[in-house]
Amino acid sequence: MGMIRTLRAVVRIRRRERDRVARRLRSAANVDDLRSIARRRLPAGVFDYIDGGAEDELTLDRNVRAFRDVTFRPRVLRGLGEIDTSTTLLGQPLALPLVLAPTGFTRIADPAGELAVVRAAGRAGIPFTLSTMGTRSIDECAAVAGPGARLWFQVYAWRDRSLIRGLLERAAVSGFEAICLTVDTAVLGRRERDVRRGFTLPPEIGPGTFLDGMRHPGWTWRLLRSDPIRFSSAEGLAGQDGTTAVDLAGYMNEQFDHGLSWDDVAWLRTVWDGPILIKGIQTVADAKLAVEHGVEGIILSNHGGRQLDTAPAPFDLVPAVAEAVAGRIEVICDGGIRRGSDIVKAVAAGADAAMGGRLFLYALAAAGERGVDHVLDLLRTGTERTMALVGASKVADLGPELLEPR
Repeated sequence: MGMIRTLRAVVRIRRRERDRVARRLRSAANVDDLRSIARRRLPAGVFDYIDGGAEDELTLDRNVRAFRDVTFRPRVLRGLGEIDTSTTLLGQPLALPLVLAPTGFTRIADPAGELAVVRAAGRAGIPFTLSTMGTRSIDECAAVAGPGARLWFQVYAWRDRSLIRGLLERAAVSGFEAICLTVDTAVLGRRERDVRRGFTLPPEIGPGTFLDGMRHPGWTWRLLRSDPIRFSSAEGLAGQDGTTAVDLAGYMNEQFDHGLSWDDVAWLRTVWDGPILIKGIQTVADAKLAVEHGVEGIILSNHGGRQLDTAPAPFDLVPAVAEAVAGRIEVICDGGIRRGSDIVKAVAAGADAAMGGRLFLYALAAAGERGVDHVLDLLRTGTERTMALVGASKVADLGPELLEPR
């Protein structure tokens, strides 16, 4: 009996969690855990579309390793007070130096798609960027955004400029704050996982795709019960009456403009009054040109390693770019973010904020909207903890002296 009393004093029996989603999230200690759960829950072709990169995926791997290759130089005995992760971006408050990236075909991860991410981003106090290839419309996203939510819109350079004008007019009416012009898609990168799986855009359903779905009945059932997946923002533009992603994807792929130039950035100024950010900057030279052309920000990005393989990792570019632009425009580091410590490293290296997309897609596939809340909380607490451990009580305290020189 004495032993039982002793055990009761030091051991608490964990009750089985009845909530299946809560049980799933309890085992997800980081983004990689959410990735593993997503892999189990999604058909292989769908998971590879989200997870994969271009060709040998060297850039995809380098995006993550770039952060892991850099170590901190923590400071101690600095009399830290309360840790404050808030900052500003484009002149507006930000609870955490993180922006959620634009992602296409988001509803293949979960039927709620972008709506779940908009709500979670609003609760976290960070911006969400809606892709032109999004599967929820500008109006739908604006309708679920809570008070103070920050919405950005991503656009591609299309041959038919009326398409862009129409989208930006809708975004302005719906209260979107800024636009991101993606400039690294003169052609689509070759994503060889998709080739092997037979997963294409526009999507084509073959025997392999069908069998893959049958092995994941939960995902298939949720997809069949939900509304058809559509490129909602682009429907109805330029006379397109297609109601499915299959109809519009082919048309939109044909619209990518190989001739995009800095003159097109000047044209954007004539149709958009708010901040403009260029997404896909990969050299110091182009960062300087962005300053000369008066944009408000640049996003160092290689499209998540999905376009040009062996392109530079965005984090590797941050110090030189930050020095070159010298605070004249905002600098965002997109790609490879897996932990709060990565956000801290990006800001310490000179970025104003980090950006990530796969991290919330994994979470969405793992546990829907609650999964997105979970991953954003992991990143927030990870940022707080890392700031405390390196001796920084506020974002302004983060600087290159906290990182080992490379």
